Formats: sequence, structure tokens, C-alpha cells
Amino acid sequence: MVMGGLREGGGTIVLLGPGRGFWPHFRDAPEMRDGAPDPVDRWSQRVIGAMAAELGAEALFPFGGPPYQPFLRWAIASGRAWQSPAGMLVHDEAGLMVSYRGALRFDHVIALPAPPDAAPCATCDGQPCLTACPVDALSAARGYDVAACHAHLDRPAGRDCMEEGCRARRACPVSQRFDRTAEQSALHMRAFHPAGKGGG
Repeated sequence: MVMGGLREGGGTIVLLGPGRGFWPHFRDAPEMRDGAPDPVDRWSQRVIGAMAAELGAEALFPFGGPPYQPFLRWAIASGRAWQSPAGMLVHDEAGLMVSYRGALRFDHVIALPAPPDAAPCATCDGQPCLTACPVDALSAARGYDVAACHAHLDRPAGRDCMEEGCRARRACPVSQRFDRTAEQSALHMRAFHPAGKGGG
């Protein structure tokens, strides 16, 4: 799905990511069934690369560097993503489940819809993302405690996050409406935290 867009250098960058209904489609893709590493990245290259060729655009990806494309900067510049109270990006439709799989860069200006007036966090009751992490690893003020997160995922208590997805991401009300399956979240968690990565 289109996750946002922005004007840059006289052209337009359109940000792309998995939308509702992505997982059943991806589960049957050859990249998911061939047993090779990085199935989501390879699927993204194939599908977005084909879109770019068809539309006369340049395909850009958040992986494959260095150098790396500035997807976080682009996301915020699109007006559809903001820093959440927990520190992660939050998207107007995907919430904390936002994922950018690639982008299309056009050398001309494309009309873009107006972004929302404000981040969903501004009216979020209780901001549950701030208290959902079992080891308090996420904070916009303190930053992300990567070591604490990985150590938790190595313990039996971290199994819930590994199998269902990050608790802070799942606590976001916008994320809950986005309908990401536990199976999809588990795949991303295994990529983020291969067995034993935290040393436990």
C-alpha cells in the first residue's frame, strides 16, 4: 500500500509498505517457500522492482546498504508518520506496525493527498505504548535500550513478543485496527532477533 509521499529534488517519492491482506498473499510467494534468507526483502525487490519498471520510476529500498536510503526522514517528511511517545515511528493508518518495504522515485511531480493534521498519539487515551514493554526498553526521552530488549527476548518471558509481536507495537490502538497477523509479526521478530542474539 502507499504509506505516504513527498516532493524531493523536483520529483516525487512514493513510500510503499505492506497493507491489510498482505500476509495471505505473501505466504504463497516463492520467496516465502524457497527456504532462502531474507524472504521479505527479496519479495520487495521483485515486486517493487517490477512496479518501477512498469511505471518508469526508480526503485529504492531500506536495505542493501551501506549507503542506506533515508527512509525515516522521508517517512516524517511525508506528514503521515511521527515519532511516537515510545520513540518508534507511528503511522496514521498502520500505527506502530508501520513498515516501509521500498519506494518509487519519479522524476516528475505527482499530486499527493493532504496528510492528516496531527499524529494519532495526540488524542490517544493513556498512550499504552509507554507501559506495554515488559522491560521498559522503549522511550522517546531515554532512547531504545536494545540490550534490554534482546535479553528479554532470549528468556521464556519473551516468548509472547517473539510469537505475537512486540507488546508496545501491539498496544497501539491504531496498530490494533491495522490487522497484522501474529504469524507475520513472528517472522519479523525472528529476523530482528535470531536465536541467541542477546547472549542468553
